[in-house]
Amino acid sequence: MSFDFDAAVSAPFRMQPGLRKLADGALQLTPAATGGRHQREKLAVLSAFAPLALQSDAGFDAGPALAALAAQAAREHPGCFAWDGHRASALRLGMAVQDGEIVTLAQGRFGLGDEFGRCLRGLDPPWRLPALLSLAFEEDFAVVDGHDGRIPWLAVALPSNWDPREKVGRHFAEVHAPVADSALLQQASAALTRLVTSPQRWERFVWNISAHPRLHAHPQHVDPERWPPAGLQDPARQAWWRTERQTFIPLPDRGQAVFTIQVEVRPLGQAVSDADRAGRLAAALATMSPAVLDYRALTPVRAALLTWLQDRAAGRP
Repeated sequence: MSFDFDAAVSAPFRMQPGLRKLADGALQLTPAATGGRHQREKLAVLSAFAPLALQSDAGFDAGPALAALAAQAAREHPGCFAWDGHRASALRLGMAVQDGEIVTLAQGRFGLGDEFGRCLRGLDPPWRLPALLSLAFEEDFAVVDGHDGRIPWLAVALPSNWDPREKVGRHFAEVHAPVADSALLQQASAALTRLVTSPQRWERFVWNISAHPRLHAHPQHVDPERWPPAGLQDPARQAWWRTERQTFIPLPDRGQAVFTIQVEVRPLGQAVSDADRAGRLAAALATMSPAVLDYRALTPVRAALLTWLQDRAAGRP
């Protein structure tokens, strides 16, 4: 996993930007395993519910951002992605996209072998390159515009309980307005957009505890009862550790950045693998404000989770 537990989990818990400079040469993209869970879930979303994931402001030209993303993918992972400025080739998928047209490079190694081609052909041509990148890598993508602080374009198949249709075209501060205790994030929004669209590359980490086991957590496809009765009775056994590593690929000459989001979901018991981590997470959970607990749907299970974490931290069975 690329999530940095030590950097991300601290007490007292605060909603804050949490940006960290990326070291030179640090990877920002993760090739999706052929037939792995990221690829399977993204393929299902893009094949059946593409409008839930693919959103753009009318008239916005995502071409430069997509070219920068494709070039980054090719630099980092030349064995699985190639880009010559016109054609993007996802070598493990056996598919390429050039000027919105689909080129089959090889028989697919997943399912019946033609799932990726059928998915891409079902999309409007401007969305085929974003979908190819989405299927080739674990990350989802969005564009941040540093000139006006807005998010004019998204290709997000695995959202964490938010709807891309409600975020497109909105200002960074607006996007974070529903987030509990987000005053610091909103106040810093102008400075943040300037930072992430400058040449320096950044990353940040976010986390939550959830009863939802899938990577795809669009609110339209998640049980509105966030903790079903079984989870309320024994949340530690029903709980999942949901994390995101977010990075920014800057286009400083255009004042933009490609925002990457890598989602991971693991059983909580696997993620909290030792007493130290259990203690750190218990301290963070214990210092969350009521507003944050409500926003994260943790209010009904807070007490039970704290008991389990504190027992684990103390070495009690």
